[in-house]
Amino acid sequence: VQLQASGGGLVQDGGSLRLSCAVDGRAFSNYIMAWFRQAPGKEREFVAAIKTSGGSIYYAESVKGRFTISKDSAKNTMYLQMNSLKSEDTAEYFCAGTGRGLISTTARLPRMYDHWGPGTLVTVSS
Repeated sequence: VQLQASGGGLVQDGGSLRLSCAVDGRAFSNYIMAWFRQAPGKEREFVAAIKTSGGSIYYAESVKGRFTISKDSAKNTMYLQMNSLKSEDTAEYFCAGTGRGLISTTARLPRMYDHWGPGTLVTVSS
């Protein structure tokens, strides 16, 4: 499964960005797709996940109400709309996919993901 994230950039505090993750078609068959982020010197952190079949969604508390994860199955693409960005959202953002686990319990664990794409850098300036 090939993943490719894009859409990162520099944005001011309070601004918005939309990240995209182009996905190999196979991953849109009963997969959990997710966004993670990693700031310099910190561990990789779960952001949001979506089940490609059924569309169940799960967010980290830190982004709930500000970020929206979605998918377009016709385009084999996953999105992360990020609004009300804060300086603490600055990180490299990665998309990931797995055919294992449950979105409600294991989706936040990086070790559950078998497929990762290269990251895209998001910088929020205050």
